[in-house]
Amino acid sequence: MNIQVGIVEDEKQIHSAISSLINGSEGFSCIHVFENAEEAISVIPTLELDVVLMDIHLPGKSGIECVAILKPLCPKTQFMMFTSFEDTESVFKALKAGATGYLTKTTQPTKILDSITDVYRGGSPMSSHIARKIVTSFQVEDNNKELQKLSLREKEVLDLLSKGLRYKEIADQLFLSTETVRTHIRNIYEKLQVNSRTDALNKVFRK
Repeated sequence: MNIQVGIVEDEKQIHSAISSLINGSEGFSCIHVFENAEEAISVIPTLELDVVLMDIHLPGKSGIECVAILKPLCPKTQFMMFTSFEDTESVFKALKAGATGYLTKTTQPTKILDSITDVYRGGSPMSSHIARKIVTSFQVEDNNKELQKLSLREKEVLDLLSKGLRYKEIADQLFLSTETVRTHIRNIYEKLQVNSRTDALNKVFRK
């Protein structure tokens, strides 16, 4: 077995360390290192890579955008995020884009190699606390029957309401008109059978 690996990472110190780890380990070869998504998108489809380690924060296109573009072009290649981003939103966006693994940069070297092997063999390796975030997110979603009544956009509006944003500020963040935000909020109140922001937040986020 010789797993062909690519790395997309703009920090030289990091990609040098990871490529050295891979090339210095039996059964692994680092074929190419890319410092931006654009180069990766151009070259990776011409290579026969088994696994690609992908950072999220890159100059130009993000690693998540890069995976979304490359996965349809390289269906046999497994993309595993290797990043400092640990928030639930980044995790879900990456998985939705086509990533089959998610490691943080604090992962121990032996665990990185184990994860590359795992994803190559059909697994979905994740840092333990990332997996916990996903499980917790599903549990919260499943247990919150009120939240399930709302559309994805209505949930986004409600989340911004919970942060104290005004209608105009919500509209700016979501690239909507203020009137559209008002319509969403009216629909939220109707679905939750409440009459105010406070009542809506208490009903959805009560402990």
